[in-house]
Amino acid sequence: MTTYTLRSANPAKTRCDAVVVGVVQTAKGPEIADGGGDVAAAYGRKLRPLLSSLGVTGKTGELLKVPTSGALSTPLLVLVGLGKKPDASAVRRAAGVASRAVTNAASVALALPADSPDLVRAVTEGHLLGGYTYTAYKKDSGPKRPGEVVVLSSVARRKETVAAFEEAQLVARAVATTRDWVNTPPGDLTPPAFADAVVAATKELTKGRGAPKVAIKVYDEVQLAELGCGGILGVGAGSSAPPRLVELTYAPKDAKVHLALVGKGITFDSGGLTIKPAQSMNEMKSDMAGAAAVVQATFVIASLGLPIKVSTFAPMAENMVSGSATRPGDVLSMYGGTTVEISNTDAEGRLVLGDALVRATEQKPDVILDVATLTGHMVVALGDRVSGVMGSPEVVDDVLAAAAVAGEEMWPMPIPEAMTDRIHSSKIADLSQHDWVRWGGGLFAAAFLREFTAGLPWAHLDIAGPSFNSGAAWGHTTSGGTGVAVGTLVDYARKLAES
Repeated sequence: MTTYTLRSANPAKTRCDAVVVGVVQTAKGPEIADGGGDVAAAYGRKLRPLLSSLGVTGKTGELLKVPTSGALSTPLLVLVGLGKKPDASAVRRAAGVASRAVTNAASVALALPADSPDLVRAVTEGHLLGGYTYTAYKKDSGPKRPGEVVVLSSVARRKETVAAFEEAQLVARAVATTRDWVNTPPGDLTPPAFADAVVAATKELTKGRGAPKVAIKVYDEVQLAELGCGGILGVGAGSSAPPRLVELTYAPKDAKVHLALVGKGITFDSGGLTIKPAQSMNEMKSDMAGAAAVVQATFVIASLGLPIKVSTFAPMAENMVSGSATRPGDVLSMYGGTTVEISNTDAEGRLVLGDALVRATEQKPDVILDVATLTGHMVVALGDRVSGVMGSPEVVDDVLAAAAVAGEEMWPMPIPEAMTDRIHSSKIADLSQHDWVRWGGGLFAAAFLREFTAGLPWAHLDIAGPSFNSGAAWGHTTSGGTGVAVGTLVDYARKLAES
């Protein structure tokens, strides 16, 4: 297991197997970034021609290993590109790239820009997450990791820097666990199994003296029927694995504000009777990424001891095909009594979220955030690296600000007034679940969810694109589940607690 330490030391004289230094693109050519000044000084005038001969540019994602031949105390210099703007996001991604480049060293020093708590956090999170691997089903445990990673910072001894360093490790562990849950094969993470995993994680978090207090309640299919959760039950009707609803509560005595989190937990989405094309099912184990994110964010908020009450709702179901599956044309009665006409069983996420959102409103929170891999429309609109955010304007603005701090890309999207007419187009029920109009499907879904928020301040985070990386690793984002939104939710809660 890798140990992370924080030190204030000269990277040129630090004894380790490798030292990582950032390179910035400038008008004059590549230059060593802040944090690596002592390394540049050790090379002196030899550095610029060395960078030139190696073809170093400093562009984002660039990485080069250089034997130091005695110029430094470490035998290996790792140069990683920061692009033109070496801010926290660039540093986080560069640290992630570096973590995959040096896997067989016993010790590594990170001499990236880290002269503030935010940058120390970025370096630490980036390196931890960039080196993530999922090997639960492999004989080989994957590449070896350094025994020690040293984060070098000129402000290492400051209290706020130490706090940022420790909190970064906490957030990174939560993101890694979110990735683990998303990467688990869907046959092994059915709704009951997912609920059991959250119960086990809650017990682990809360055990021992001084541990945070998080209460948990799990509703099975019988209890959901008694509650009248027609959305969750309707989606799960076609599966032999029954649905669940997990509710978490963190309620410190000094809570200043109340936040409700709701996350979509579809453990596998075949599309139901409106079945998906075969190739579209490959990544559908990730359809529970929203539920995983809100659960793990709740754990981090509790572990940080933030003075904020959090009520979290994770509806879990498997959308499958069978004789008992919900049909297009059926009408479901949601929790709270609203009726919904079904026209597309592959638009199931909004149904489980509808039940959970009404449950959330009953707690009378100050604000509600829901996180869901909701629509392919949002991927078409924003690509696979950017989440869409919709809802109350002031809440959307605060979510976007939190995302910027967390280093997660999010973009505001509207809920046009015309969507209200579309969701009320059913002739036999209160709402239409879907209308098969090609345009603005992601906005339609958000308007549908808004109907279940009781007019409370609310934002919807559609993470359909960024929740799963089907390609190669980039920055601190590895292949498979990404754990997106955990950091944003935690930073949103931090800011809310300060208000």
